[in-house]
Amino acid sequence: MQQPAHDLALKDDSPTDAVALERRCREGDRQALAACLELYRDRLLRIVQFRLDSRLRSRVAAEDVLQEAYLDAAQRLVHFGREYEGSVFLWLRTIVCQTLADTYRHHLAAAKRDVRQEVAVQGLNPERTSDSIAMYLFGVASSPSGAVGRGEMRSIVHKAIESMDPLDQEVLALRHFEELNNSEVATVLQIQQKAASIRYVRALRRLKALLSEYSLA
Repeated sequence: MQQPAHDLALKDDSPTDAVALERRCREGDRQALAACLELYRDRLLRIVQFRLDSRLRSRVAAEDVLQEAYLDAAQRLVHFGREYEGSVFLWLRTIVCQTLADTYRHHLAAAKRDVRQEVAVQGLNPERTSDSIAMYLFGVASSPSGAVGRGEMRSIVHKAIESMDPLDQEVLALRHFEELNNSEVATVLQIQQKAASIRYVRALRRLKALLSEYSLA
């Protein structure tokens, strides 16, 4: 008797199951796609929560973004098998990022049509990345001494991150906040794995030094 797709999805610690599901996705199996979504749901939700614009958090639910992304993925599944060489997880991540871009444009970009505000799908977008990193760091950083208030503290963190190289920002975001492994980061950014690893170590060192200047590390 064939094992149901939802049962396969529960075994997120089994590489064999993941490989089998990915093969079925490449064959256009929508049940396998649904199982993959469940398999990677927590990782994808973390990405949505990290990348979602702070101005949209009160009106856009991460689960809704993920559901929209799944519906889009189901319509485009045939292209995954024919055109995409990366993993099904990275393919789903790409669609999640595209869905976030569409959500941003729908809610915000119409009010301010500035190319710098556009959400990048596969390329770098330093403004959006620095905003996301600053938001997360601001939430965990200890309060600075003296008269520096919360608003000024957040501005300091944001400026410190913006001073970093854009690619280093993105590597830091992908590894530290999205929790992608080094191979996945290299695939997303289309760089060598060694380069991704070096940049991650350098970015962590640089960020710690920057925050230490303001007693935030």
